Amino acid sequence: MKFRNQIIYWALVTLILTAVLGSIDHHYLYAFTFVTFLLPVIFTTSHIYDHYLIPKYLLPGKYPQFFLYAVYTLIFSMYLEMVVIFLSFMVLAHYRMENMPVWSGHIIYLTLSMYFFVVLKSFILLFKRYLANQEHLKKIETDLSKRIRGYFIVKSNRKEMRITFREVEYIESLRDYVTIVTSTGRKIISREKISRLQDRLPEDFLRIHRSFLVNRSHVTSFNREQVTVGTVSLPVGRTYKKALESL
Repeated sequence: MKFRNQIIYWALVTLILTAVLGSIDHHYLYAFTFVTFLLPVIFTTSHIYDHYLIPKYLLPGKYPQFFLYAVYTLIFSMYLEMVVIFLSFMVLAHYRMENMPVWSGHIIYLTLSMYFFVVLKSFILLFKRYLANQEHLKKIETDLSKRIRGYFIVKSNRKEMRITFREVEYIESLRDYVTIVTSTGRKIISREKISRLQDRLPEDFLRIHRSFLVNRSHVTSFNREQVTVGTVSLPVGRTYKKALESL
């Protein structure tokens, strides 16, 4: 999750747990303080699952190791939970059992409540990873179909021009038309938008400037300021410098 989403998620966890625990005996302030004590335990448990157990053991299919370490994590989190209860007994109840809320003694209930949010966050992350993988596979399939086809068609001088991907060196956008420069010396002018044209090209073509698309296979040298294609040096736009990492 992004940092902002993390803050929103844990704020919602705090509010929901406070509302649920506070509704039992109507001690919402006590419940809120207890949840703030418990939140680091939930966060730590969630972090262990999301950044260690799931990627290292569950996703690779190492189920026995995942189950074993999940049990260890459960025991560890329950110990920390009891520390939080004892801390609440000292700070909030002032060492008086009658001041403790009824739900504070139900370790299993508190553990289930805690793990509900741990599992929920892991599910959200796994679902987002699944969607990202599906999107990545779709891009690969689309790119593969473009490569198999091997060419694209543009309209120039009222004619449909077939241009193979490998012959294109770079494409320059000039206001309401583009110039397609090929390795054979041809310059094909078409009333196309460079952004729409980019969608029809495979991943071999890289946007380095709002006005330039280059074919990676024709790039002879580059730095953060310019890319050389054949004998022509093209400028690199400020917002496209990160794209050079894939060259």
